[in-house]
Amino acid sequence: MNTPNTRKFLNKSSPPSMFTLICLAAIGALALNMHLPSLPAMAVTFGVSYSVTTLSISLFLGMNAVFQIFVGPLSDRYGRRPIVLGSLFIFCLCSVGCILATNFEFFLICRIFQAVVVAGLVISRAAVRDSYHQDQAASILGYVTMGMAIFPLIGPALGGVLEVKFGWIASFWVLLGVGIFIFLLTYFDMGETNRHKTASMTEQFHAYPELLKSRRFWGYSLTAAFSAGAYYAYLGGAAYVGRELFGLSPDVLGLYIAVPTIGYVVGNGLSGRFSMSFGIDKMILVGAVVTVFGMTTCLFLFLSTNPIPISFFGCVCIMGLGNGLVIPNSNAGMMSVRPKLAGSASGLGGALNTGGGAIIATGTAAVLIPGTGALTLILIMLVSCVMTILTIAYVIKRTQILEREEV
Repeated sequence: MNTPNTRKFLNKSSPPSMFTLICLAAIGALALNMHLPSLPAMAVTFGVSYSVTTLSISLFLGMNAVFQIFVGPLSDRYGRRPIVLGSLFIFCLCSVGCILATNFEFFLICRIFQAVVVAGLVISRAAVRDSYHQDQAASILGYVTMGMAIFPLIGPALGGVLEVKFGWIASFWVLLGVGIFIFLLTYFDMGETNRHKTASMTEQFHAYPELLKSRRFWGYSLTAAFSAGAYYAYLGGAAYVGRELFGLSPDVLGLYIAVPTIGYVVGNGLSGRFSMSFGIDKMILVGAVVTVFGMTTCLFLFLSTNPIPISFFGCVCIMGLGNGLVIPNSNAGMMSVRPKLAGSASGLGGALNTGGGAIIATGTAAVLIPGTGALTLILIMLVSCVMTILTIAYVIKRTQILEREEV
């Protein structure tokens, strides 16, 4: 196992620094949500409906899931470094395509293939798991995700301001610049962390049944998926609620959309601080309860009071706090079921996560039609949070059974 002392910044022969890990994990989240306040403006530019523009979210997530299935095994076979550099290069090319697009169809194609940048998230997780044992990896992932959350925190706010000042296309110029910067940073700072490359891709895909037969892997993966699913539902409906229900302008809406990320940052900081002390399962369970509390409070406020923006976005911030406890610990758990398959576990678990998220985001956008209100969105998010409690409870029970069998 590597230790932080072996890491040297801007050294291609040592493991990546914390800063590089954060950037690799963050760029996908920034690409996902930076343009959210601009969806109505994009609909006007391309002459399509709002629900059609949300395809830039749901299909991005769907392709994100597909890529993760292959990124993990590829990085286990050929190494983390070449796969992530190639993915960042493709992301930059697709960003150029989004900027130059003259119709929504071409824009959407480029947007879909921007999703290849998910390799940064998959490989940053795998690089951490290459270097640390389970609880320590959860702690490190908590700190990485806390730093990463700064990007989606400023993304919607910056996207809203850019739309007001320069038009929505400015967001994609920023994504291009960020992509180039992280490509150069990774090239000069990330050494190879995979010291146990597999012999062939066939061997890697043969490993998938081993993961899929593990009930604990499924438990951790579904826990992460339901926790993230509540957030993906929020992404699919936040712009609608902000513009249609509260009448917020793009720049103000961008600030409100970013508010839940504050909770996520705090939650990940707590994960980094306490996961090694309390263990990942307890941290996940506490986080899941917090998410349900946040969305139950939101539902109560909408049913019993005259809703204002903070009634919705503030409660989602509480949900974000819970997600910050759930997601890094769930990710560490899924990769620790079979440590030698950390890349495959990260990719496959991430595919289940974002694939479910794509379905939830698409379904949410489809039901949010004029006159729907926010209650439908709140209920979808609440149900997803409740499912998080059920899945982690199953993992805890399964772990107890396995421990008794080993005695």
